[in-house]
Amino acid sequence: MFKKVLIANRGEIAVRIIRACRELGVRCIAVYSTADRNSLHAQIADEAICIGPPATKDSYLNMNAIIQAALNSGADAIHPGFGFLSENSEFARLCEKNGIVFIGPSYESIDMLGNKAAAKETMKAAGVPVIPGSEGAVKSLEEARAIADKAGYPVLVKASAGGGGRGIRRVDSPKELEAQMTAAQQEAKNFFGDDTVYIEKFLINPHHVEIQIIADKQGDYIYLGERDCSMQRRNQKVLEECPSPIVDEELRRRMGEAAVTAAKQCGYYNAGTIEFLVDENRDFYFMEMNTRIQVEHPITEEVTGFDLVKAQIEIAAGIPLRVTQADIKLRGHAIECRINAENPELDFRPSPGTITALYVPGGPGIRIDGAVYQGYTITPYYDSMISKLIAHGSDRDDAIRKMRWALSEFIVDGVDTNIDFQLEIINRPEFIGGNYDIGFLNRYMEKNKKK
Repeated sequence: MFKKVLIANRGEIAVRIIRACRELGVRCIAVYSTADRNSLHAQIADEAICIGPPATKDSYLNMNAIIQAALNSGADAIHPGFGFLSENSEFARLCEKNGIVFIGPSYESIDMLGNKAAAKETMKAAGVPVIPGSEGAVKSLEEARAIADKAGYPVLVKASAGGGGRGIRRVDSPKELEAQMTAAQQEAKNFFGDDTVYIEKFLINPHHVEIQIIADKQGDYIYLGERDCSMQRRNQKVLEECPSPIVDEELRRRMGEAAVTAAKQCGYYNAGTIEFLVDENRDFYFMEMNTRIQVEHPITEEVTGFDLVKAQIEIAAGIPLRVTQADIKLRGHAIECRINAENPELDFRPSPGTITALYVPGGPGIRIDGAVYQGYTITPYYDSMISKLIAHGSDRDDAIRKMRWALSEFIVDGVDTNIDFQLEIINRPEFIGGNYDIGFLNRYMEKNKKK
């Protein structure tokens, strides 16, 4: 096992990794920007090192500063968390070059799966169902027109290096294709430094269902059920649940086996998530693979009893998986609400400021993954998520009831939050009945938009 792990991240995921390190008897090193000097992760780690000013390019994305911090502190491994450098193959390669273990997959796997168009071709070769569309990156408008005509409108133009809902444009007719393709390319270039795009058929109102897999370096693979991430606002996940209300045992098995096949095709190890779209006929199609721990990993942990973050660290250290597929059982139901410092009444505008009062719910089946405290100042430099509220119940109805009272008890004063908005979603009959899809929240918000 490692002696020291440096955590190349911030906020609640950095705190989560610190706790996993403590359980494994590993010393943990936090890095922080000057804006995060008083952050919880910097205060509770065994060591904390400032790596630069607030701008992410100068701190949490500064690969050389992070590597130097690891070398200076004697860290033998780096956990990247999610976001920032977690899916950056260059960073994983730099870790290896400096004799530091990257807690994640190999840089070769990240390269193979990081480009969405190339990943799609990899999945096709593995026999995993993919959404009809281009064979890879689209080279010209003429080629795009031919592909869209064959797939049938509507289609999506998507950034090959995309993520987080960026670089995606829906095209409903041939006359819209040129303008939307140009817009997607420009956004992709601005956010990812890569303007290549690909085209795929747009499935009308599918569910977004992802399979959590984990694999060790000895070649053993397991899947840990699914998460339904269909409650999205503008391609950004808002609420997730496990298991999915539309997935039965047979579909779970088929999707899980497809996910494991996909991972094996890439020689993948450590934690990963294969995301699928599931249509009204319960046919599923590969969408993308995330080569990192997911924001929503706690609901899988609650339902399976499997600690994904500890397993990540153990696998990176060369320790084999301690369980087999037969050991994985889904027990009950879990829901996660992302608590953000934002104002839903003002188009979800971020709400930085100082938290003047804070009360977080507790009790049976309630978990909080957070990194804020009373008196903490939320800065405007980073993502607005401040906590994740997780409810685990004996079944879906029980989990909904627990989440309802937990949200009602959650108090954050001094900044705006989306807590009431989450409570509104939980109380909607469509959610209670499991009758929602990936487009539900956008339709609901448009219908109820204040004039």
